[in-house]
Amino acid sequence: MTKLEYKYLHSIDSPADLRRLSLDELPRYCEEVRQYIIEQCAVNPGHLASSLGAVEIAVAIHYIYDTPTDKLIWDVGHQAYAHKIITGRRDAFSTNRKLGGISGFPRMAESEYDAFGAGHSSVSISAALGMAKAAKLSGEDFKTVAVIGDGSIAGGLAFEGLNNAGSDKTTDILVILNDNNMSIDKSQGALNHYLLRLSTSSKYNRFKQGLWGMLSRTPRLLNLCRKVGNGIKHGLLQNSNLFESLGFRYFGRVDGHDVKLLVRTLRALKGINSPKLLHIITEKGHGYAPTKNDLSVWHAPGCFNPETGERIEKAAKSTRMQDVFGQTLLDLAKLDKRVVGVTPAMPSGCSMNIMMAEMPERCFDVGIAEGHAVTFSAGLAAAGKRPFCNIYSTFMQRAYDNIIHDVALQNLPVIFCLDRGGLVGEDGATHHGAFDIAYLGCIPNITIATPSDEWELRNMMFAALQSDAPFAIRYPRGSGRGTAWKDMPFEAIEVGKAREVRQGEDVAVFAFGTLLPDAEKAAEKASLIGVSTAVYDMRFAKPLDEELVVEVGRKFKRIVTIEDGVIRGGAGEAVVKLLNDNQITTPVTTLGIDDKFVEHGTVAELRHLCGYGIDDILHAIVE
Repeated sequence: MTKLEYKYLHSIDSPADLRRLSLDELPRYCEEVRQYIIEQCAVNPGHLASSLGAVEIAVAIHYIYDTPTDKLIWDVGHQAYAHKIITGRRDAFSTNRKLGGISGFPRMAESEYDAFGAGHSSVSISAALGMAKAAKLSGEDFKTVAVIGDGSIAGGLAFEGLNNAGSDKTTDILVILNDNNMSIDKSQGALNHYLLRLSTSSKYNRFKQGLWGMLSRTPRLLNLCRKVGNGIKHGLLQNSNLFESLGFRYFGRVDGHDVKLLVRTLRALKGINSPKLLHIITEKGHGYAPTKNDLSVWHAPGCFNPETGERIEKAAKSTRMQDVFGQTLLDLAKLDKRVVGVTPAMPSGCSMNIMMAEMPERCFDVGIAEGHAVTFSAGLAAAGKRPFCNIYSTFMQRAYDNIIHDVALQNLPVIFCLDRGGLVGEDGATHHGAFDIAYLGCIPNITIATPSDEWELRNMMFAALQSDAPFAIRYPRGSGRGTAWKDMPFEAIEVGKAREVRQGEDVAVFAFGTLLPDAEKAAEKASLIGVSTAVYDMRFAKPLDEELVVEVGRKFKRIVTIEDGVIRGGAGEAVVKLLNDNQITTPVTTLGIDDKFVEHGTVAELRHLCGYGIDDILHAIVE
């Protein structure tokens, strides 16, 4: 990376400052912002490649639109680092994703320039339409812009927003489609192929490029562009423009890294008071050569040397839980021809790419479409397959009706593997897998497994394959405790049965999931001060081991439950109910996440803030 001397970066503290630059000064400012993002993310990891590809978009929008009066909504938020730097958070950017620092995603409570929060995909068009309608109802004169990219246009909610927005020709909304052919992994699906065809029509693009050259310099040609451009477009593309069929005026394709062209284009479009879509082509990781080696890795690369691009990888304590899932899925697929894998655009994130490499025909990346992933899995199960549907816990929330109506109600053997269950750390409130035990626990027919280590995850996947009913396995981001698992023969784990891992006489600790090692450490500390503590690996949040819970409740003076999720509706409350149903009055302390959203920070910091770090468990034992 050739290092620039900062000429403009530190003098721009707001979009108003940005607008004082001349058009010719903007390319240099874009390069400075890009360099600053690289320098900061090298030592404070974040979502790098997406934001590098969206620098010129952010600069051009803030240059032309009167933000924050005009509303800018990002979808998804990991494109928005340049936006944060422009809007007064340049100096705070070093605290990005740290405890007490700024969020890695747009957040309304953080800045007036963050018109809408965006941690999950495909929400921007619906939100922008709502704001545009509110402006019309209130008689306010502001513009709304939705920037949707990284594969989010394929999400069902995006289509619902497009369909609704295009139905009213008087709605003043601009959708900017940031087309980089990537989400985290390469984008999949018919829409992606359509966009490629739309973007690569040589006749259309030669004509369009010339027309846009005239339009951007001579706004009076706008009406001519509307009449002639649309006619040529339909002729060359054989009436295939999906967006115009939904009621949008389509403009594109435009080079998303030519900031001068973007500025001229947006200035022209700003005067069109109807639904319009600008299709821009960008490159994920643009301007930083090392990203071209592996864009999936550079989506969120961790620490790296900004000069060379060499990644600084921390030595893992043990295998990542998602890799245990990926390898075990392949092993099970070799044993049982019914096994298939399903993921909504996260094959590398969840490690389903391990099976994809050997059995691509039995793995399905359905794009950013969680609800579809669940119902598609239900269809597979109804036809005799055994789908392992891997969705991050926080994203599974988006498919709740599909889980109930399409899987549980019909008692279909879909196996949900909920990656990132529990606190995930720096991604914060939008990404914590805090609610899965609670939101699944109230649904009939579903088993909820909470493996405490790699070996249990592997064997719970084996147990799920033997089940003829819905089965959910939730496990955290990152490494387990280091238990041997690879190439180990499968062993049956009886559903709904816990195991005692430490004997004691005074207090019993029920640990759900990978918090088990922390419970054991706290119990050991308690023994040093005379409190004899038993520890149980509960293994399943549903069904509970009722016989064990009742027996323990009658034997011990007190019980402590620990789970990496919300207390309300969680496994601890299920323990309390079971004891109450059996007229057992043993006091129970439930540890987990209180009735609040948890911010960003390291997992250890957040567990302590939520009251279930090792010292907090110890305090609950000896209080």
